[in-house]
Amino acid sequence: TLVSNIALANIEANVATVTATSAQYADLAELYTTDNEEYARGTVLVFGGDAEVTQSTKSMDHRIAGVVSNEPAYLMNSCEEGQTVPVALRGKVPVLVKGAVKKGDVLVSNVKPGTATALAPESANPPAWCIIGKSLENSTDTGIKVINIVV
Repeated sequence: TLVSNIALANIEANVATVTATSAQYADLAELYTTDNEEYARGTVLVFGGDAEVTQSTKSMDHRIAGVVSNEPAYLMNSCEEGQTVPVALRGKVPVLVKGAVKKGDVLVSNVKPGTATALAPESANPPAWCIIGKSLENSTDTGIKVINIVV
């Protein structure tokens, strides 16, 4: 049948070939198998554990994989066996951060499982493979909160 106004259509398909001019969300993510735990959006993940990824538990971990995406604009890979989680590889995404943070701060993994922390200005620059992203927000809250970052 002919659809005259597809802007208002809700369509389901197994395979669709389309050209997008914009996306509702802002990150590129890929599915990775987890160690059978459900991780909340913004959880910082590293390569390791019983599967491909697990939550971070070390400061400035060099095994950084990315951050759990809640609604990626583009999701790569199809569902694999076992439990999977979308890991944001690029773009704007929420992340769990412990401690105060300023816009533009470099974020690295924290000892508090699954969280990031801002690198202190007086700290030596970490190797690039330890960096999660940069903060897009200011917060003086020293507890754990969700902020937007660029991965």
